[in-house]
Formats: sequence, C-alpha cells, structure tokens
Amino acid sequence: MLYQLPTGGGKTVIFSEIVRRYIKDFNKKVLVLTHRIELSKQTSKMLHEFGVNNKIINSTAKLDDQHNYDCFVAMVETLKNRLNDNRLDISNIGLVIVDEAHYNSFTKIFKFFESSRILGVTATPLSSNIKLPMYENYDELFVGESIQYLIENNYLASADMYSFNVGLTSLEVGANGDYTVKSSEDLYTNADMLSKLVSAYQETSLGKKTLIFNNGINTSIQVFHAFKNAGYPIAHLDNTNTKKQRELILRWFNKTPNAIITSVSILTTGFDEPSIESIILNRATKSLTLYYQMIGRGSRIFNNKSTFKVVDLGNNFHRFGPWSANLDWQRMFRSPHLYLDAMLTDEEIESNFKYELSADLKKEFANSEDVYFDVKKEYRNAVAAGESTKSVLQKSIVHHAKMCIENSEDVFDALILAKKLGEEIDDRIDRYAKCISKSTHNFVTWLKDDYRKKLNAYLRSNFDEDYEKIHGHPPVD
Repeated sequence: MLYQLPTGGGKTVIFSEIVRRYIKDFNKKVLVLTHRIELSKQTSKMLHEFGVNNKIINSTAKLDDQHNYDCFVAMVETLKNRLNDNRLDISNIGLVIVDEAHYNSFTKIFKFFESSRILGVTATPLSSNIKLPMYENYDELFVGESIQYLIENNYLASADMYSFNVGLTSLEVGANGDYTVKSSEDLYTNADMLSKLVSAYQETSLGKKTLIFNNGINTSIQVFHAFKNAGYPIAHLDNTNTKKQRELILRWFNKTPNAIITSVSILTTGFDEPSIESIILNRATKSLTLYYQMIGRGSRIFNNKSTFKVVDLGNNFHRFGPWSANLDWQRMFRSPHLYLDAMLTDEEIESNFKYELSADLKKEFANSEDVYFDVKKEYRNAVAAGESTKSVLQKSIVHHAKMCIENSEDVFDALILAKKLGEEIDDRIDRYAKCISKSTHNFVTWLKDDYRKKLNAYLRSNFDEDYEKIHGHPPVD
C-alpha cells in the first residue's frame, strides 16, 4: 500500500502511531526504511516518543542485541548488506514502512519481505525513476488530506507566491529526466541572473529568514558572493561541508532573524526549520517531488507565522501549478506517463510570458503608462492586413522610442535609456523570430543589432518633433 500526505502534514507522526499499534496488536516486529542518515535519526527519535523500542541499523551497529527491539530503522544500502550477510533476523518482521517511497532505491530489497506487509509513504506518488512507475510495486494508493485542507485547519502556513519569468531554452535535460547541473550553472551564474535573484529578494523577501535552492554548487557559491557583496547576512551550504560546519551554519540560521542560506538540494528532506519565512527557487526542475519538497521547507506553522513567501526563478509555477493546487494523485499514480506527457515544455511556457521590466527599470520609465508591446498580436494583425511582417519591428521601435522620449529631457537622455532596454529588446526580437519561424542564431543576432541601430537613428531624427507631441512644448535647450 502507498500513503500520500503533503510535506509538513505529519507523515512520520502518523506512521509512528501505526508502528506502535501494529506491534501491540499483532506482536510482530516492524522495519522502517529511510534513504538518509539524518532521516533515520529523526525517525528513531519520533518512534521513541511514541514508546516504540527501536534500533538504528547502520554500518557500525552491533546486532547481538537485536532480539531486544520491536522495531528497526535502516538505510536501504546498509540493510541490504546486512541481509546479504544474514546478520539480521527478519523472520518476525510483519510490517515494512518505506519513508520517501518515491525513491525507488528501496525496491531492491522487497524480495526479502515477500511475506510482510509493505506501506510506502510519500508526499508525491510519482516515481523518481520514470522507467519504474510506482504502480509496479504498490497495489493501492491512499490519499491523505490536501495542502488546502491543512492550511485551512492551521496545520500548514499558506504561501504567497511570486514568479519572475526566466528564459530556460538554453537548459538541457539529462538521463534522469531533469535539467543538467552544467546547463543550469551556465544560466544561473551569469551576471544578469544573479542580479535578477538579488532584486527578487529585495522586492519580496528583504529582512526575512530565507532559504535559496540552486542546481549546482558553483551556482550556490556565486549566489553567496552576490548577496555578501550586497551586504546581506548569508551562508552557503552543500554536501562537502563537514558535519560540524553544517551544525554551525544551521545554528546560526536558527538564531539570526534575517539570515539567508543558499544551498543545493541537501535541505529538501530531513531539515526542519519552522522559522523560515521565504523560499527562493533559484533553479528549474522537472521533478514534481522536488518542487513540493523545496516549497515544503517553508510551510511549517511557527509562533505567529501563518504565511510564507515562495519566489520562483525557474518557471516552476507555470510547469506544476500553484503549490496548494488539488492534484489528482490517483490518476498520477495509475497513469504517470499521462501526467508527464501533458507537462508544458519550456517553449510553450515562455510563449505565454508577458515581459516585465525590472523594478529599477520601471523607475526609469515612470512617466510611461504603456510599457508592454504584444509582438504576437501585432504579428497576427500584420498578416491579416497583408502587411510585411517587418512592420511589427518598426511599430516596436516607435513604441520603444516613445517610452524613451517620455522619460527624457534631451536626445542624449533618450539614447541612454534606449541602451538600458537591451534585455527587453532581445525578448521582443526572440518572440518575433518565433513568429516568422526563422530562429538561426546568426539571424536573430543580426536582428537584435539592427533593431538597436534603427532605434538610435529614430531617436536622433525624431526626438524634437515627438517630444513636442508628447509634452506639448519643444525640449528645453
């Protein structure tokens, strides 16, 4: 059997009570499987709180006293070695509980427990290995309370969600079905993305205890330096840190109200810091499980905290939907390929984006009421009218020029503002290239360069005339 309950819903508490009742009612032993040593220790502690006499089976554990225990907690590889050595007596184990069951590394030892009942628990009943669907190992799924129910009944905090659109078409997908670390690091370590991250933090999470998730150690290190240089209290944490370093960093994080930790995926499970106020997804993922695990780190109720912030810089909201959405877990469990096939591609997601100026640029163009130009709509209008599609770019240049003139005192100011529109110009050209189905790198690069030249030429030739039309008087010399 497989039991689904959201991260933060209390899976460990629930299966600890199941263990207690099972031992009492059936007089048989229980085995709990985890995939990380931290989870083994946390699980063992919780079981003790429920009065369950348990023993952790690790590489150094002595098994001479195993007959004194009703329950064992083990990591899968360690247990497999002990079973192969015939050092652990499993003859009286009637129930096996698999924590974080979506990791299919557990299935390799199911053969040892063919006469036992197996209960898998997970927040997302979608296998981490698309080639090994969960319905092949579990017969039935029991769906627990939804995230929305847990929020409404004060078990979880609600999420205020912020999305900053990011171009992800440069990312590559690896053999595991998720974006590769290398392509992610190439994107997320560039100066524009680091600046966008810091700006997103300042706009949404300034002064709040924040956890930043990255895909790659080098990205996390670059994020650390970007925030440090901006004067914010931040620490970097990855799997190369010693146990002592990790403890010191997490203790500092716990005690410092506005602390920031930038990390890779090591804090997605087995980490519980309820005082977290903001989660920043500085990465894209195709893993629904990872998406929920990352956000779940901020969902714990704490003192007066009833809400937390989630800041997405990986288009993950567009890919998976809101964190508290009511998903059809039964359908996902039975037909995972249908869910995966229906997931939007990055190209589909980005085609629906409406480009937003950064907070700093909005200030520079404060006098402009209309800063949005719908390239796709103008393209359709041009085709319908029988016009050359080049007219779309000419209209866009006039629109950009108007924005620059509205916020300038002279042509030199306007030319400086035009230069600051570089990212937005690139976005418009990329959309135009998709419309005309010509997207070779050299052609798009030429279009972007040509657009900038024509915009500057337009401003030099038309500034005085357009300024007077906009302001009602000629520019002041």
